[in-house]
Amino acid sequence: MSLQSQYEFLVLLLLVVVILELMARYLRLPPAAAMIGGGAALAFVPGIPSVTFDPHLILVLFLPPLLLSSAYATVWRDFKRHSATIVSLAVGAVFFTSACVGVAFHVMFPELPWAVGFALGAAVSPPDAVAVKAVLEKLRLPTRVTTVLGGESLVNDASGLVLFHFAVAWTAAGSFSVPEALGMFALVACGGIAVGYCLGHAGMLVLQRLASSEIVITGTMLLAASSYIAAERIGVSGVLSTVTTGLILGWRQHEIFSAATRIAARSYWKILVFVLQSILFILVGLSLRETLDRIATSDQAMTELILPAGVIVGVVLISRFIWLFGSDALWRLAGRLFLRAGMQPDFSITVILGWAGIRGPVTLAAALALPEDFPGRDFILVSAFGVIFVTVLIQGPTLPLLVKFLPSTGSQSAERLARDEATARMRLSQAQFKAFSAAVSSQTSNEERCLLEHYRNRADREASSLAGAAGARAAMPPSAAMLAAIKAGRAELLKMYRTGEISDRALVKLEQDLDAQEFGIEPR
Repeated sequence: MSLQSQYEFLVLLLLVVVILELMARYLRLPPAAAMIGGGAALAFVPGIPSVTFDPHLILVLFLPPLLLSSAYATVWRDFKRHSATIVSLAVGAVFFTSACVGVAFHVMFPELPWAVGFALGAAVSPPDAVAVKAVLEKLRLPTRVTTVLGGESLVNDASGLVLFHFAVAWTAAGSFSVPEALGMFALVACGGIAVGYCLGHAGMLVLQRLASSEIVITGTMLLAASSYIAAERIGVSGVLSTVTTGLILGWRQHEIFSAATRIAARSYWKILVFVLQSILFILVGLSLRETLDRIATSDQAMTELILPAGVIVGVVLISRFIWLFGSDALWRLAGRLFLRAGMQPDFSITVILGWAGIRGPVTLAAALALPEDFPGRDFILVSAFGVIFVTVLIQGPTLPLLVKFLPSTGSQSAERLARDEATARMRLSQAQFKAFSAAVSSQTSNEERCLLEHYRNRADREASSLAGAAGARAAMPPSAAMLAAIKAGRAELLKMYRTGEISDRALVKLEQDLDAQEFGIEPR
């Protein structure tokens, strides 16, 4: 296609995105499932060109902003609290699933090298951040579940892609050294984290000196791309580098970015992530035509491609549950010795974690990145597509039903959020009243006296609300002293968050209130 035709096709895809999103909302389907299904149907519409995309371009174009956005919104304190489970799934489960898939592949195709099976396993084993976020974003899940799934999806792309590259190199070289591979894995992972840490802090030093919200938001996009590209260029993990940069941005954005920047960035990134995710899943659906063409050219498609691919899909699903329940057994054994009761496994949460292993574009991109002469490439592509279709189109839509019928701790999370929010509102109002009182002069005007009375009443009202009484919140007129009050309230809010007194959800909700207040009185 010419450049103009490619642009027109992109416009068509945006129209399809809007239509499919509306259909998904009407039918109450996960958007990812609607996009893949719609893309697959679009692939067979007469006149629609056959889509072939460069997998390396897909990774470098789509992955950095999506990873940075997910990492930016990650709850760092909860991430640390559940880090053992996250690492277990992001590294242990990926390696275990890859091994299981490799064994199953070798049983079905003993004439092919072991490394081919491990390459397939590495491609299909990690649930990726794009797919997980797209499926789970509209579900109300316990904090522990969302934290573990989000953290796992951020990290396991790195472990899966590194293992995939090792398997491909093993196939080409014909030999493999376990100590060398483990050392290289540690180097790639630690190097990626180091690059992301340095670029993240360096980027924050620059961004905090920029006054324009438009330039700051553009800088965050540039930071996402540069973090990924720089790490990949020096041979370390671009995924972990981008995730680390995003975590640093998310941790420091409360202090560095202005209210106007945060409000604008929130809207911009929400739209960008929606468009990128939607187009990615439509491209996955469009690639179905190529997969079916490969099946059609096989003389024994049912026995050589379809049935074995079904076996691989089953192995991928079952091996995740085996790892999760096996890990739970070890946690219970360890819990009898030294772990707190709160760290003990929960059956419902384990089932949800097992069923929520959604694969997506990264799996397909890895399979498409294989050389054309790679042994078993057609089967790997069919298997990768099968895993994506089953996890997105079957597991994704049925996950809400599973959450509904399994007992969970979701109500406890809601109660804690309400309690955190009430406590934070009271402390925030008290800090604002104190700061405003100190900021106004002794010869107060009528407007200042009204504002002072407003802050006093608001502090009293929030204290009563925490004890069970409710009160209406009055609108605040603009005043220079109010900026000091908002600043004090923000400082108190961050202090409570950093000391672990309130949850991340309470922080985000109340900070949005402060941002709206500050945005309304700041000169622009």
